Amino acid sequence: MYDIAQLAGVNPSTVSRALSRPGRINEKTAQKIHDAARQLNYVANPAARALPTGRTGTLGLIVADITNPMFFDVVRGAEREAAERNYTLVLAEFKESAEMELLTARRLMPSVDGLILATSRLLPDDVRALGQEKPVVVINRQVDDVDSIVADVDPGLTEAIDHLVGLGHRRLAFVSGPGRSWMSRHRWNRTRELCAERGIETARVPSTQPDMAAGRAAATAVLETGATAVLAYNDLLAIGIMLELRSRGVEMPAQLSLIGFDDIFGSDFTTPALTSIRSPHIASGSYAVQTLFAHLGGTDVPVITDLATTLIMRESTAPPR
Repeated sequence: MYDIAQLAGVNPSTVSRALSRPGRINEKTAQKIHDAARQLNYVANPAARALPTGRTGTLGLIVADITNPMFFDVVRGAEREAAERNYTLVLAEFKESAEMELLTARRLMPSVDGLILATSRLLPDDVRALGQEKPVVVINRQVDDVDSIVADVDPGLTEAIDHLVGLGHRRLAFVSGPGRSWMSRHRWNRTRELCAERGIETARVPSTQPDMAAGRAAATAVLETGATAVLAYNDLLAIGIMLELRSRGVEMPAQLSLIGFDDIFGSDFTTPALTSIRSPHIASGSYAVQTLFAHLGGTDVPVITDLATTLIMRESTAPPR
């Protein structure tokens, strides 16, 4: 700070105002200070900046599983939006553990201005308690009194179920996600309701985790339902089911049709290429950051109008035998 002041020919207090609250000094002086800062390779320290302003210039994003490609787009959307506002995004994961999620959130709270919880497994009261400390937004879940970014599952589910009905399927198995997943319950409830409206029988197959290993483990239960088509809570489960059943000689889609959810990177690399319901995860990440900044700036929360899901047709469905 003092080196910048000496090079720019101003007082250190003027440098401090220029770097933390640029609107407080005239443009010519501010330019001199920023030129001097660049010449000295000065980089602002968020922790130090937080002392006079109460802001850290940092947002936190906590995801369930950093290896799940679904979160790639959430991170991309959030990071892009944060960077446009000269904010840093800190990423952490909780490995599908609500206890670890709460500990991680508590650890991040002092060093961030706001927090995004993606596919949170926390109890609603825990989420609301965090929201009393700093602005909090949840993605892929609804929590009363907390801003929630939730894609509209109905358009994609309706397309998927109507597609299967059109092929002649009359019994559908739904492979669910973790028991504490709000979105898994939501997708299952809407699947069951939409199928009931069309006279389609449904069976729910539980899984322990939203990953390929759990999909493989659920494959036997899927066959036992007698369903001719399967809708999985996410693409990783669907891919696990596909790999396990193909290893047992089940022809797909000739003997069993399969649809995933999220349209993750790599879902078209499978054989057959996986038909999937695409969720707008980039937009969800972007809206989450916009919502945090609305709270930080005391402005209106953005109106969300474009988070519809859609069916991406590939090769994993066919008429039943």
